[in-house]
Amino acid sequence: MMKDPRAPEALSWSVFTQGIWRDNPVFVMLLGLCPALAVSNTASNALAMGLATTFVLLCSGVLVSLLRKVIPKQVRIASYIIVIATFVTIVDYAIQAISLELYKALGAFIQLIVVNCIILGRAEAYASKNHVINAFVNALGMGVGFTFAMLCLGVVREVLGSGTLFGVSLFGPDFQPWAVFVLPPGGFFILAFWLFLFAVLKKRKQVRMAGRQPKSETEKEVARAT
Repeated sequence: MMKDPRAPEALSWSVFTQGIWRDNPVFVMLLGLCPALAVSNTASNALAMGLATTFVLLCSGVLVSLLRKVIPKQVRIASYIIVIATFVTIVDYAIQAISLELYKALGAFIQLIVVNCIILGRAEAYASKNHVINAFVNALGMGVGFTFAMLCLGVVREVLGSGTLFGVSLFGPDFQPWAVFVLPPGGFFILAFWLFLFAVLKKRKQVRMAGRQPKSETEKEVARAT
């Protein structure tokens, strides 16, 4: 019996992990690149943006899942944007109250979380079709994956571009920082490096998996015999 594609997905470990590795929003799906490149010049900025996005992902995903049978299909996108904008406003005021310096560093990219393709995509593609627990777990995985990607960029850019990590000096006063890495071109350089690294790891995994699978009937018989 064929499975109904509209049926909610069963809760499993892959619901959480797919956003961290297999479908990482930055390194695999190439979503949310504007904030990833713009505010990842320091590890603290990258972590703050990652946590803010994760909060909005979790809250909007849960609420959309709860209201999935109530929201009319004709206005679902507009409704999702209103839900997302509500939680972005909460994050905006919270960051402004916690640290005005961090708020200024993140700039308009806090408000632009509203139009982040990761969040709207999860609401439309997953939360609106699955139960609350599944939506929460999936959003958490996506948020962790996005935060992980932001830290991968932010840590490397800050260490090479400023010689610090979370504001703590690593190499002493004699270190000559590579200023290009805290500038916009540096974001593209580091992103290209990580994309290349992930592509190489993915290719090696595919080759390793292919080597474990018999490619012909003879090989299958040999494998069974051994």
